[in-house]
Amino acid sequence: MQRHGARRIGSQIEMGVKRSHPFCSATSLPWHHELSKDHQIFRHLLEACKLSSDIRTATETHTRIIRFGYGTHPSLVASLISAYAHCDRLNLAYKVVDQVFNWTVNLVALNKTLHSFIKSRDSELARKVFDKMPDRDVVTWNSMIGGYVDNGRFEEALRLFTMMLTSNVVPDKFTFASVMPGCAKLGSLPLAQWLHQLMIDMRIEVNYILVAAMIDMYSKCGGIEAAKSIFERVQRDDVSIWNSMINGLAIHGFALDAIAVFSKMDFEDITPDAITFLGVLSACSHSGLVKEGRHYFNLMKSRYSIEPQHEHYGSFVDLLGRAGLLEEAYAVITSMPIEPDVIVWRAYLSACRTHKNPKMGEVAIAHISRLRSGDYVLLSNTYCSQQQWDNAQRVREMMKKHGVSKKKGISWFEWGGRFHRFKSGDRSHPETEPIYKVLGGLIERAKAEGFVPKRELVMMDVSEEEKEENLCYHSEKLALAFGILKTGPGTEIRISKNLRICDDCHNWFSLVSRMLNRVILVRDRIRFHRFEGGLCSCGDYW
Repeated sequence: MQRHGARRIGSQIEMGVKRSHPFCSATSLPWHHELSKDHQIFRHLLEACKLSSDIRTATETHTRIIRFGYGTHPSLVASLISAYAHCDRLNLAYKVVDQVFNWTVNLVALNKTLHSFIKSRDSELARKVFDKMPDRDVVTWNSMIGGYVDNGRFEEALRLFTMMLTSNVVPDKFTFASVMPGCAKLGSLPLAQWLHQLMIDMRIEVNYILVAAMIDMYSKCGGIEAAKSIFERVQRDDVSIWNSMINGLAIHGFALDAIAVFSKMDFEDITPDAITFLGVLSACSHSGLVKEGRHYFNLMKSRYSIEPQHEHYGSFVDLLGRAGLLEEAYAVITSMPIEPDVIVWRAYLSACRTHKNPKMGEVAIAHISRLRSGDYVLLSNTYCSQQQWDNAQRVREMMKKHGVSKKKGISWFEWGGRFHRFKSGDRSHPETEPIYKVLGGLIERAKAEGFVPKRELVMMDVSEEEKEENLCYHSEKLALAFGILKTGPGTEIRISKNLRICDDCHNWFSLVSRMLNRVILVRDRIRFHRFEGGLCSCGDYW
């Protein structure tokens, strides 16, 4: 049906154009007057071809584009190349790319074509055009770097940035505004410090966007003191700067400091916005400040006339749920003036897992229309915590039936200018043997210190020995072993993880920090954990 629809639209386009110009042949039509908007119709048709993988209509549309005089229109050319790629005709896509460079070497036109690919998230085709461009200006580089960051290809964005530094094009403030979020996502403090120094050396004009990005970057890379230092030194006349600082303090668990920054906004005549309150609620949630969280949630509307959105309700439900107030959290959800969305129900589901309430977990699951792997895992873990193995097995069978696989936990440690990534039970690293030897030694020492693995966390009805072995080789433990292998005594170890750190690893890291007298900083999906002397900065509340 989609394919026939695309063809029908194509026929209507050609008939409409001919009716508009009864005395002109299609090949002589100008790019203005009645046809000035027709290229948008062609673009919509190509988008339909992409969705339906209709190669026949795509090629017919290609012919019409050329006949009607749009053969070198940047956004149409980009849509055409993208349509061919989505129809699995990369040879045709690359042929059009080559033709682009036969038609023009105009940098403005090529940049527009490049931007169209970036906007439609076709990174590979964008790179194909980029690599063939005879000249590149700062707009070209910024488009590619920003596109890679937006598409989650952070390391590639940073590699491209280093390539730019060796070219004859000088980065500008927009370049740094694009590359810093990529560094923040990777969590690399050395890279953050390098980028900051580069900005100083290049005398980049700093505006509120760059200041907010720097504070956010340092915070997410574990350099919260550097973030605070920047915040105290700069002119703070835009709310985004305050938001970055409040959010940075929140993810490090400094809730009272985040509240203090919020209070200071009033003295400096800065009006908070919806993002500000999201940061404050998040800070309260991470530290269990229920009373304060209620106050700020109500303050949004009563003083600032900000209507809470799904994100605010999700954060408030998370705050109540973490504190074990499941009934109150549920009452908030059912009394929402807007329809609760997946953000809100997932926050509630997570709380049900934390407080081992499978019955209410089932209620949350029933309200999530498109279940992801994390939703299934949360419910299954909730059943496992109550030793309801049959129900846990039923959830795993549902996952299998719907083709959903558990999202793999990945942890990484930066060393030698690259990020070393580990999965649970990973043996692919070149230094696997010494890594496992270090980890084995730590496991034995921890046992001697009285550490008992939390076997109930393993969502499988298997032997206790198998459960313990499963817990021993989680990705963050392998990353820590590698960090210990590569660094000297007293050095702070920084690890990042794409999922929430589990209870077993959290307890184990606390003990290892005391055994080795080392500071271990772990950034998980939710927040930072600073382990030192057997304690964690989160106070075992996360």
